[in-house]
Amino acid sequence: MNRAAGGLIGTSPVRLDGWEKISGEARYVDDLSIPGMWVGGTVRSPVASGKIVALRRDPSFDFSRVVVVTARELPGPNVVAMIREDHPVLAADRVRFVAEPIALVAAPDKPTLAAALTAIEVDIQPDEPVLTIEDALAGKGPVWGDDNILAEYGIASGDLEAGFAEADLIVEGTYRTGHQEHLYLETNGMIAVPRGDGGVEVIGSLQCPYYVLNALTRALSLPPEKVIVRQVATGGAFGGKEDFPSVLAAHAATLALRARHPVKIVYERTEDIRATTKRHPSRVSVRTGVKRDGTLVAADIDVVLDGGAYTTLSPVVLSRAILHAGGPYRIPNVAIRGRAVATHTAPNGAFRGFGAPQTLFAIERHMDRIASRVGVDPVTVRRRNLLTTGDQLPCGQILHEPVAAGLVLDRALALSDYKGKRGKRSPSANARTLSGIGLSVYYHGGGFTGGGEERIRGKASVRFSREGRIEILVSNVEMGQGATTVLCMIAAQALGLPLEMVTHPYPDTSQVPDTGPTVASRTTMIVGKIVVDACDALAAKLRAHLAREHGAEERAIRFADGSWWAADRQLGSFRECGLRYLDAAGPLVGDATYRHPEGLRWDEENFRGDAYKSYSWGADVVEVEVDRDTLEIRPLRATVVVEIGRAINPVLAVGQVEGGTLQALGWGYLEEIKMDAGRYLNDRVTTYIIPTTLDAPAMQVELAEFPYERGPFGAKGLGELPMDGGAPALAAAIEDATQIFAAGIPITPERLLRLRIEEGGS
Repeated sequence: MNRAAGGLIGTSPVRLDGWEKISGEARYVDDLSIPGMWVGGTVRSPVASGKIVALRRDPSFDFSRVVVVTARELPGPNVVAMIREDHPVLAADRVRFVAEPIALVAAPDKPTLAAALTAIEVDIQPDEPVLTIEDALAGKGPVWGDDNILAEYGIASGDLEAGFAEADLIVEGTYRTGHQEHLYLETNGMIAVPRGDGGVEVIGSLQCPYYVLNALTRALSLPPEKVIVRQVATGGAFGGKEDFPSVLAAHAATLALRARHPVKIVYERTEDIRATTKRHPSRVSVRTGVKRDGTLVAADIDVVLDGGAYTTLSPVVLSRAILHAGGPYRIPNVAIRGRAVATHTAPNGAFRGFGAPQTLFAIERHMDRIASRVGVDPVTVRRRNLLTTGDQLPCGQILHEPVAAGLVLDRALALSDYKGKRGKRSPSANARTLSGIGLSVYYHGGGFTGGGEERIRGKASVRFSREGRIEILVSNVEMGQGATTVLCMIAAQALGLPLEMVTHPYPDTSQVPDTGPTVASRTTMIVGKIVVDACDALAAKLRAHLAREHGAEERAIRFADGSWWAADRQLGSFRECGLRYLDAAGPLVGDATYRHPEGLRWDEENFRGDAYKSYSWGADVVEVEVDRDTLEIRPLRATVVVEIGRAINPVLAVGQVEGGTLQALGWGYLEEIKMDAGRYLNDRVTTYIIPTTLDAPAMQVELAEFPYERGPFGAKGLGELPMDGGAPALAAAIEDATQIFAAGIPITPERLLRLRIEEGGS
């Protein structure tokens, strides 16, 4: 195909899904109504841990008007299929977190549902909950298994003992990060429709249609052909609709099959915050051996994540956490241990960056600590240790692709005038505010860890329709990040067609193959490449047909300037030739399956080898002001430089960087989940504070491009990268302003005051 035609890559056409969303035409779950539809709700645990004694029904309510389902009435095994089958559809004998589902109710209308939920009382014999990482590590409870360890991994390289012996000094620190709520615009919602054959169709706000399909076939004891999962317009996710929709789909489908009516469940915001997954809190202990000039010679890193009550996605979050724990730095002798522990809190799951933001915060703050100890500035200590092409990571991976760590750092420093601004605490001694500037350098592996992509073997199809358009058939979803526009641009470029000829329908598991989930910064880099291959397969079919149709050799058939040609003879436009194919040969479809790059190897048992296909790189410089009296923090400016291979759509790419950076800053100083006995205290948008447009700093974003030869038109992963750098750069800026070193986030004014008092300040 003439892939230069159209020149779409690197341009920024208007989002293809933009008009339907700004005009209100987009239909979300709560906008949908199906004849005969009932509404569903959930009876939840009021305590974090305890034995279920009884479920009592108020005799004054007529329960014949509703359907009630407990663990005893489930149609299949009481498990939500995820990485490990330890998450029940409904609590049966014990509860393990506040808001754990115990019973489901479906009713013809909302008032009846509310009355029924009020008429059900749960009698629980509570016991002492395990709520901290330290108590979980001590084996209290236990919450899960014999020791509360949900997952454990380790990687090592070099000789740790010899490395520490070579060091001139040892620098140690422990760093903590807290929960973070996804707070997507649209809460979780699902509709289940029973089918006449005993099957069910589920329509929902979700990221991973085939995850939901697999969970439903297991929980409902149904064959895959009797379950259909359809995504509808999804108002944000950030990872929060990766695993949890499997739980909600099981609830809605169970009620629908029992009630013999379609059932809709849409959470109110408070219920969504109480019941759904969060970012894993972390405790990362770092012990490094360094030379007098700040050169790293050894590092011993211990990573602990709070997984909550059940496994969910903690193993993959933990694996990415430890693989990024060394940061973008050369450490010749290193050992990294990671554990995810269980506590009596709502299960934690995927969240943009999953695992990497926690450990990158730790190593970046530790680099600032090293700089202070050896008496050099934060830039110098980083430059002396930055990875370069040919270096080896702790997992044994050799970085053969260009390493852009130095490039992004230098550009961010130059654009922000970091050197000229650092150390200028205030314009004058009488100023009300203190000013500060801080930096971070980071990287992020694109796609699944290790052999994950090989195991999935994602499939994609492209289909020519009777309307003369190309349909991209993949299970990857548009959830606000721009996937529809980018995938259509990739397919249009691959086929040499105008963008308006390509569409990306909402995924429907009865229509699209399993391309894998919409996670891990894989949609553009991994799925986009499979789509290119599928386009090649479709074009090859059409070329072969045209050769037969016109008695020409296949190699003589070419596509250029919007038409197919045989030598100098014009055969017709793509649309005309495609329609002739449909009339003569039937469906015109191109199929492709993920192809693993040659030379990349991963040893899952020993956790060594090529952890990721490629890495994207970033550097942040954040400027803040801090009120001298209230210690209120206000980010003023963020300068962000990222290297992401070729940017398919630069405007969308910059939007991803800006959004991810603001989300990272909010995690760093505003977003604090407060808990009491396992219960979230700030479970609504009036008390869980996120940055608004008024809090957003001025942002300058620069895209650096080293095209990645294995990605579609040079593209690499982007979506999660900007979550990694904002929080540590913010913490460094606060330190520059206040001279207070914060080893944990969020850095609220209250925490900053405590640190000032601990350091002997007033």
